[in-house]
Amino acid sequence: MTQRPRTLPASRTGHVAPVDEDDPYGGRPSKSQLKRDMLALQALGAELVALSKDAHKKMPLPEAVDEAVREARRITDHEGKRRQMQYVGKVMRSLDDEEVAKIRAALDAYNGVSKAETVRLHAVERWRERLLADDAALTEFVAKYPAADVQTGRNLIRSARRDQQQQRPPKHFRELFHWIKAAQAAASASAEPVEPSDDDDDDDIFPVREDDDGRY
Repeated sequence: MTQRPRTLPASRTGHVAPVDEDDPYGGRPSKSQLKRDMLALQALGAELVALSKDAHKKMPLPEAVDEAVREARRITDHEGKRRQMQYVGKVMRSLDDEEVAKIRAALDAYNGVSKAETVRLHAVERWRERLLADDAALTEFVAKYPAADVQTGRNLIRSARRDQQQQRPPKHFRELFHWIKAAQAAASASAEPVEPSDDDDDDDIFPVREDDDGRY
């Protein structure tokens, strides 16, 4: 008898999709990725609550988020504040990608972060995720950024993982971010061209000529 391929339960449209043996999540994000996304949105909500009233008015917030943030700012009771912050995170998770992107862009603009810097910071965040998820990523990172202190990085990764497992404050999580950023900055600095000195007269003897194809 021919064995039928396993299938997922029928969707609301009645469509039944076959299971991909190489992708147990069926194209959906993994549980760890969903958790990281949830924490990122929770942190984004906390940033909104910490804004001044004037800055808050400049944020493109959907009505539900705006009300939740205003209420969190109003509450002073510790336990009440904690519960409201959880609610802020819940409302943030109801937003679509475009709404979240607009809020992030507005926060970056308010904080004076340029687009180029935003790209660099996101690259640091992606490296941090990889380093925490896969031991082999450290070898790849050090090969790309040889100025990085391997032992320091290894210790920070272990400590950050331990903090997450034991639900402690993310001290080493933040320190790992700065370690990655410093290693990348050192690599960029070493790659910068050296400016010629005023005493360099070689150009007078051998003038530089640009070829037709734009190369020197």
